[in-house]
Parts: sequence; structure tokens; C-alpha cells
Amino acid sequence: MEARTPADVRRWRRYLADERAEAAVYRDLASRRTGEEREILLALAEAEKRHEQHWLALLGDDVGRPVPGDVRTRMLGFLARRFGGVFVLALAQRAEARSTYDREAFATPTMAADEQIHEEVVRGLATRGRNRMSGTFRAAVFGANDGLVSNLALVLGIGASGVSSQTVLVTGVAGLLAGALSMGAGEFVSVRSQRELLEASTPDPRSAHALPHLDVDANELALVYRARGMAPGDAQERADRVLASLAASGAAGPGTLAHDEPEPGSDGGELDDDHETHGTAWGAAISSFCFFASGALIPVLPYLLGLTGGRAVLVACLLVGVSLLVTGAITGLLSGTSPLTRGLRQLGIGLAAAGATYLLGLAFGTTVG
Repeated sequence: MEARTPADVRRWRRYLADERAEAAVYRDLASRRTGEEREILLALAEAEKRHEQHWLALLGDDVGRPVPGDVRTRMLGFLARRFGGVFVLALAQRAEARSTYDREAFATPTMAADEQIHEEVVRGLATRGRNRMSGTFRAAVFGANDGLVSNLALVLGIGASGVSSQTVLVTGVAGLLAGALSMGAGEFVSVRSQRELLEASTPDPRSAHALPHLDVDANELALVYRARGMAPGDAQERADRVLASLAASGAAGPGTLAHDEPEPGSDGGELDDDHETHGTAWGAAISSFCFFASGALIPVLPYLLGLTGGRAVLVACLLVGVSLLVTGAITGLLSGTSPLTRGLRQLGIGLAAAGATYLLGLAFGTTVG
């Protein structure tokens, strides 16, 4: 092994601190969970403990006093102790992706492989949370972004036409209320309709009771599998197996048709996931209403505070710009992509839409004048 240098010792101490901090994060997350997720998180903490022992063995007498870990890891630990939701798991996923063990000469190949696998484990846990919240989250993100952009565009467009600040304020408040109610109602109808479509596609469990009475020679069960997308030969083979199993057991088990097929969507699991992913109609409606209203309020704030003219426009644009960056960054974190990229993209799209409306307002105001 290469001779250690003071730089090596400093680096190993940072690695040691990070491993301890990451293990603590997983233990904190595990304390807020039960069952399988708790076991998985505790196993990750044990793996980080093994990595910690590696650096302790390398440091030997040079271990010294504990040093603070990476700022991002310490922040992650703070969030894990106080919240512990999918947001923290998404941050932990990104933290695992930042591992440099594959480029560290003193880390073992096993450690580098562990970190790559840890990223996938945390991704799997985060995905569970993302699926549970995705319906409401989609409505919240869409509502907040739409409220920010549409009301900023409305306020800028009306303001640029030359009307009074009072008129701009009234228009902005009216746009907030109308948009929030429209968004809430639209989300309710959309999610309710989507869930009804999914329910209509779910096999009726009562169909299983008809299986013992089917004509084995005709074997119309094969038609069910063909209707679900299986090739005729595969469908016939599957139906024969189901009926043979039924004859051996003497009774149709519950969910024989709903949960015993290998094709996509017919095992019950995927459809259940779809229902979970879309969320509830009321949850989506309330989320959309509240987040649209909160987003639409921001462009109106300068006028509520008494600002007028160009100063009100500038403050409104700055407030909305910061809000778009924040919502984009949060979306990026939760979706596992770059927060900065998503934030800048959302900022660019939002301000471009508002700017176009402002120019139209200027043109309209000039024409009227």
C-alpha cells in the first residue's frame, strides 16, 4: 500500500465522519418506520458501519478527534431527525450518488460497489414514497406553478395596458380565486375519472366463482387471457393450467382471475399501484386549490403592500422568480434529477410566458392610447 501523507489522513477523517453521519441518517429514518422498510434502513446503517471500520483501521493512531462531516450530509442528518419523509430519502439517494470511492485508491472495490448498490436501495425506498404522494404532489406542483405563472402573466399584462394599480390588484385577486377554484374542480374531475377508468379495468373477483362450471372442452377461459393480450397458444396453455389446478383443488380460490395472471395489469398489483399513484380526487383537488392560491398570491403581494408602477412589476417578477426556482428545485430533488437544472428550467419557462403577456399588454395599451 502507498505511504500515507497528511492529505491522506485528512481525507480519511472526512470519509470516517461522513460514514458515521450517513449511518446516523439511516438509523434516524429507521426509527420513524416499521416492518420491512425499517429492516432495510438498519441494514444500510450496518453497511456504513463496516465502511467506518475500514477507515478506522487505516487511520490507526491518527484517527484524532472527530471532525465534522460534509455540510450536505450534516444537513441531511438534521432533516432525517426532524422529518424523515420521502424528501429526505430523495436527498439520501443523491448523497449516495456522490460517493467517490470508485476513484479513491484506499477504498476497496467492495466499498465502491456497496455505495452504488446503496443508491439503488434508497432509490427503491424513495420510489415507494413517491408513488404514495405522486397524485397529490403532481397536483401541488402543477397548481403552484400555474398560479405563479398565470397570475404573474395576468398582472403584468393588465398592468402594462396602462390601467390603475387598483384595477391590477382587483384583477389579480379575481384571477387567484377563479384559477384556484377552476384548478381544484378540474383536478377532482380528472382524478375521479381516471380512477373510475382504472376500476373498470380491474377484473371482477366474482368471476372466479364461474370457473368450476366452465365447459372444459370449450374452455372459454382462454378467451379472457387472449383479451388481455396473450397469444392464442399461450392463452390456451394458461387456461388449461388454471382449470387443471382448479380440478385438483376442487374450488376456485379468491382472485383466481384478478391476481393469478402474469401479463401486465392483470395481477392486481399494477392496478393497485396506478390507483395509489393517481391519489384521491379530494386530495388532488384540495392540494391543487391551495397551491394554486398560494402561488397566485405572490404576484399580487406588491400591490397589496401598496407598491405601484414599475416597482411593483419588478418586485412581483423577483418574488415569482425565486418561487419558481424553489418549486423547480424541490421537484428536481424528489424526482432524483438536478435541482438547479429543474429550477432554472421552471424559471425560464415561467418568466418567458409572463414576459410574452407583458409585451402583449404594452401593445394593447399603446393601441388603445
